[in-house]
Amino acid sequence: MVYIFLAEGFEAIEMTVPLDMMRRAGLEVNTISISDEFLVKSSQGIPVEADDLFDNTDFSDAQLMVLPGGQPGSDNLHAHKGLKNLLKDFLAQGGPVGAICAAPTVLGRHGFLEGRKATCYPGCEGNLKGAQYTGSFVEQDGNIITACGPAASIEFAGALIRLLCGQDVLDQVRDKMQFPRV
Repeated sequence: MVYIFLAEGFEAIEMTVPLDMMRRAGLEVNTISISDEFLVKSSQGIPVEADDLFDNTDFSDAQLMVLPGGQPGSDNLHAHKGLKNLLKDFLAQGGPVGAICAAPTVLGRHGFLEGRKATCYPGCEGNLKGAQYTGSFVEQDGNIITACGPAASIEFAGALIRLLCGQDVLDQVRDKMQFPRV
C-alpha cells in the first residue's frame, strides 16, 4: 500500500498527479488526513476527501510513503508527532519515502536527510539539515526521492513508480497517458 499524507494547505497537483499515475500503474494508494477531519483543503482552497484518518490507519502494509508539499501543508506535516515517528521507523527499516516541493524540509528538519542528496523548492534548502542540496528537478538517493515543485509532479510520480514497479510499468503508464516517446 502507498500512503499519501494530506495536511491542511497541501499543494494539490503534488498529491493528485502521483495518486493518479500510481493507481494507473496498478498500485494501491490511500490518501491519509493527518487531522481528525476527512476533508482537507489544499493551499489553493481545493477540498479533497481523504480515504482515511492517520489515527485510524495501520501502516504495517506500507510500501511507500509520500509527502506532498505546499504551505502551510509542509509545516503541518512537520508538526505532526505521529507522522514523524512513523517516518523515522519506516526509513530505519529501509522503507521508501517521496517528498516534493517544500515537503523535503519535513524530512530535513527531522534529520532524516543526513548525508543524503536531496532537492526541494528553491528557498527551502536551508531546512534540508545534513543533506547535500542538488537543485535537481527530481533527486533519488537510495530509498528517498525528492522533487523541486509542482512542475516536477509528473517526473516525481514516475520516479516513485519506477522504484516500486520498474521501468517497464512506468513506460506502459506513460504510453497510456500519451507521453511522447523520446
